[in-house]
Amino acid sequence: MLDTLMTQIRATSPLEAVSVATGLAYSLLAVKRSRWCWVAGGVSSSILIYLSAQARLPMQATLQAYYVVMAFYGFWRWSKERDEKSNVVTMWPTRAHLIAWIVTFALSAVSAHWLAQETQAAWPFLDSVTTWASLLATWLVARMKLENWLYWIAIDFVLVFLFAKQGMVFVASLFAAYLVISAFGFRSWLENYRQSALAS
Repeated sequence: MLDTLMTQIRATSPLEAVSVATGLAYSLLAVKRSRWCWVAGGVSSSILIYLSAQARLPMQATLQAYYVVMAFYGFWRWSKERDEKSNVVTMWPTRAHLIAWIVTFALSAVSAHWLAQETQAAWPFLDSVTTWASLLATWLVARMKLENWLYWIAIDFVLVFLFAKQGMVFVASLFAAYLVISAFGFRSWLENYRQSALAS
């Protein structure tokens, strides 16, 4: 396993390395609630659009394009809230989560069926649900909702499994790092949420 990881690291292109580095920077800056996380994330996703297109992965390229759009939105929103002194963590209502998950699973079922029928996808449903859930979780980050980190913990856990099962040890290790960062992110944002609740 270590040999496979080292082989994949040596085979990593400079563009892929920059994308990974800026992707990690995005996660770490997001934990600190720095608006510059969106710049790092936008750079990472912009590179991944190109890399995904080169690898003939149109769904991943589309997902990364969504991330670039969200990077602009997230930077604008976090900058606005910082200027208004309202840059605090909030929570989403339970009803909103239930509706979001019903929609997420419905979309996942449709896209998984299409993938199973039209492609040779190894894990159509898990691939679909992590993609749709990632769209939701990214929006929750932009809205500075505490629960985004719980979504990312679940998503990253599944992605570690998926990429490891497909023999992509380096990518699986990257998502394992994201999983740890997400746990710290939840803890950090939870403290901010509690402090804000006490102050109000």
